[in-house]
Amino acid sequence: MGLFDSFRKTGNLQQNQITLGPAEAFAAIMLIVVAADGYLSEEEISLLNTVLCRMKLFRSYSRDVMQRMFDKLCNTLRREGSEALFNAAMSTLPHDLYDTTFAIATDLILADGNVSPEEESLLGSLCNAMQLPEETVHQIIQVMLIKNKG
Repeated sequence: MGLFDSFRKTGNLQQNQITLGPAEAFAAIMLIVVAADGYLSEEEISLLNTVLCRMKLFRSYSRDVMQRMFDKLCNTLRREGSEALFNAAMSTLPHDLYDTTFAIATDLILADGNVSPEEESLLGSLCNAMQLPEETVHQIIQVMLIKNKG
């Protein structure tokens, strides 16, 4: 038991509340995915920007708005950790984006041709949190493996 646990339960110690919009929630999950191996390279950030800018969800976002959003998400990731950011994102992410989120996350993980145990675990957590049908998960993984084979 931690020193402050009893205070958290009674509400005397305010915990940080992470609030995200739907687009931020999607971007947060993608950020967590590319940072799953513990390192966030410029190449990964560039790939993430490219992927997001091609989506309708981010079409109206200027480069400056995207940069501020990523700065906010990176700061939250560093300060609160990936689990807190993941939970906040999942509580806001629209259900109609679940399969899209899983597909793009899988694509980003497979982009370097190597799936680390951390990345595989994260995809499993994502799959479980979204309660995606097993058949959908297998189809997405199969297609992304084909896409990233070449």
